[in-house]
Amino acid sequence: MAELSNLTGLAPDQSGETDSTVSTASNRSLRLAEKEKKKGEADPFGLAVKYLSRVEAGTVVRGNDELERSLVVVETVALSNGLHPDVIAVLLDLALSLNAGTANCTRVLKFLIPATVVPQEAIVRGVSWLCAGKMPMNAQVFFVRWVLTVFDLIDCKDHLRSIYGFIFSFVTEENLCPFICHLLYLLTMREHVHAYRVRKLLDIQAKMGRQPFLTQLLALYKVFRPDLVTVSVPSRVRTGFKNYNAPWKVALSAVQRKNKGAVLVDQSLSLDVKEKPLSRKRKLHHLEIPPLSSVFDSNAKRKVFGLQELRSFKQLLENIDNIELPAQMGSLLGSALSLHYLDCVQDESAFLRLNFWLGHSLQEEFLLCPVDGSSDNTSEACRFLSTILSSQQFLQEGFSSTESFLYKFLSVWDGCLLRPQILDLLSDIPLMPSFYMRKLLFEPLKQLYFSSTVFFKCSVIECLNNMLVKWLTWHSVSVVKGGLDISLNSNSTMAMTLSGFMDSVMELVRFVGLLASEGLRLENCHVLLLNQTLAFYETVCDMFLKFSLPLIIMLPAGVFYPALFATDSVSVDRLGYIMYRYRKNLTLAKRQEKQREQTFHISRNTYKEFNRNLQAMVNSMWNSSWCLPGSDLEVDKDLIALSKVAEPWCCFDLIHHPALFSYAIEFHQKCWPERKDVDLGSIKAGKYWNWYMEFLFNQGFDGLNNFIQTNTGHSSSSLSSRDDRQPTSQP
Repeated sequence: MAELSNLTGLAPDQSGETDSTVSTASNRSLRLAEKEKKKGEADPFGLAVKYLSRVEAGTVVRGNDELERSLVVVETVALSNGLHPDVIAVLLDLALSLNAGTANCTRVLKFLIPATVVPQEAIVRGVSWLCAGKMPMNAQVFFVRWVLTVFDLIDCKDHLRSIYGFIFSFVTEENLCPFICHLLYLLTMREHVHAYRVRKLLDIQAKMGRQPFLTQLLALYKVFRPDLVTVSVPSRVRTGFKNYNAPWKVALSAVQRKNKGAVLVDQSLSLDVKEKPLSRKRKLHHLEIPPLSSVFDSNAKRKVFGLQELRSFKQLLENIDNIELPAQMGSLLGSALSLHYLDCVQDESAFLRLNFWLGHSLQEEFLLCPVDGSSDNTSEACRFLSTILSSQQFLQEGFSSTESFLYKFLSVWDGCLLRPQILDLLSDIPLMPSFYMRKLLFEPLKQLYFSSTVFFKCSVIECLNNMLVKWLTWHSVSVVKGGLDISLNSNSTMAMTLSGFMDSVMELVRFVGLLASEGLRLENCHVLLLNQTLAFYETVCDMFLKFSLPLIIMLPAGVFYPALFATDSVSVDRLGYIMYRYRKNLTLAKRQEKQREQTFHISRNTYKEFNRNLQAMVNSMWNSSWCLPGSDLEVDKDLIALSKVAEPWCCFDLIHHPALFSYAIEFHQKCWPERKDVDLGSIKAGKYWNWYMEFLFNQGFDGLNNFIQTNTGHSSSSLSSRDDRQPTSQP
């Protein structure tokens, strides 16, 4: 009983201990709950993502405050800072599974803005939801548009390419077809091109008509397998894919500005809001060349060698058969070894992809964005265009997308924005038929030329001179049996005959002649413009001898006479050189006409024009008879009398010419230092004339020296061998 009593007495104490244990556990749970609550308050974004990841099918959507609150929190963070790859995967599953309802599907897709990259596994799962057929058509279209927008931000694409067949199956959907074709264009490799796919595309084309997106994809298929695509596809297909990134472009631009160093930006996505839709000026953002990155997963067993792994040209040669093109084709422009590879393999698909990327970048950044005068954006665009220029110079050919962009850009260009880069790109434009030159190039240039400053006029003439030199250089090394590549581009199949080439060159030379003549008249024969014009005609006068082109075009009177009567000695000397080279070319052409039984023919008018200019120059500078009656430059006697100039026929000889007058004065002072009165006529007496000629030619006037030797027989070298040498005190 005592033991029982003791046991009974112990019962209340044991019960109290149990209550204490329960109370402690309850307090711990309360503390943990409070901690979780504070943690949730401190990190509402993490809590919201956690909730959204647990939303299942059948969840009540209408009136669900927690769902709405979580979506608002995630949307706010996404639009300001972008989303982590893991969060994008969670939200994409939520949207495409329709667990949060059809309305929220489109809403979630709108704020799926990546902070860095997009995991390709999330895209693959998204395609699987597409195949399930649960989503309405508008949600399917929106999803594919989102994939196209973030395509260059996808971390890897090998798994995505492995489900190419599933993606291709959606081309039969009329609403999805334009977007699916665009996605297929970006994913296609040689192994994806099969006969049954070509037949399917042709069947769709037969039903829908020749749509640009179908033509673009077929053109790419033909590049890889010309044996399968037997239908004719235009060699230069206009861009058939539009940009549908409007729902994301503002947020993407903001996030890219914040994460500039971390995001692999795509040029065509870096857009800003167009506050003035009618404005045709540009706003430039983030025109960087993307870094090299592999298309395939680095852990994959495929034996490929990424371009980003190349360190030397030797390494390029050793692995040239295993090299895989990068995920972003624009990255080729930033690497010399990549350009070496592009030049060596001459892969037409690579040029096609690169032109596609470049065309979108140039159009979106320069043609479709509003004005922004900040120096940072201008310098960024300058670096971008300079990279394109250096790449074209390295490959020794221009990109067709750059050419197409320039034709559009010229119609909205103000002549000031990025002038050096734009004009350098213009000088790389390949040859084209004369009709298209007038319409696409000459008309907009003419409007800019006559409404701009003299310095812009000089830049245009220099640009067209560089263009002509490149055309002639290509002709001199590439013309074979009368055939010529119209685009001067190794990836073009169009061809032009030699006569067509000569027509285009004549059109260019005549256009420059018009610009130069009118420009010199408007600018009062400005010395800079005159010298740029003479530099152009230094190229033109040697087209036959230097570039083997059977074509000689004389410089117009609007250029010849301003140069003949110029006040600067450099212009007169350059004119002498040009006339000397014209004579050399015409003499050889005439000799070859006789020897080769006139395989080509120089117009008789060309000889007449040259002889007329030659006579005017010799009469003016050598015979002192430029305005005598009966000469080509006859001036009315009454007009000469009004000028009150003594012996006007001597005003432009080698002594009195405004450009050489200072040299005559200097020579006179050295010959007759004791004379107070200057008598320039004494220079023509006896040996002083020979000394003056030698003195003049020793000043570096090689052009005049060659002209006078060739056309008068007066040689400075013969003067040096004579006995009546100048005294040491003489020049």
